[in-house]
Amino acid sequence: MESLSVDSLRDGALVLVDTAPIIYMLEGHARFAAHFEPLFRRHETGDIVLAITTVSIAEVLTGPMKAGEEALARRLRAVLEGWMVVDFTGDIAESAARLRARHGLKLPDAIQLASALAINADALVTHARDFANVSGVRVLS
Repeated sequence: MESLSVDSLRDGALVLVDTAPIIYMLEGHARFAAHFEPLFRRHETGDIVLAITTVSIAEVLTGPMKAGEEALARRLRAVLEGWMVVDFTGDIAESAARLRARHGLKLPDAIQLASALAINADALVTHARDFANVSGVRVLS
């Protein structure tokens, strides 16, 4: 796993973003939002393409829905669905199971990794530490 350096991503790179960096940005997390902000800025300028899994959409929407903020949840969903959305397919499920068996990943992490592999992502951006021993995709944190 590498430290996140958005300058190391080529123009046009396809980057799958795990849930935590998105939530940090949305909530303006005092410690971590600034770390991930350059990634989202490069996406906004069209330099890179961001992808998200349907699992992350569910995780991001949980907070606003739990707080009864349905309008916010709808706005967030619209923004997230403007990115490339990777559906949770049977093939990704099988790949996630293999990754869980091989690396001992938690199911959501295995789904993120399997999704990144399925779309041939240039990188997976996460804040999880469970990806330290995986290969096949560049993991940035």
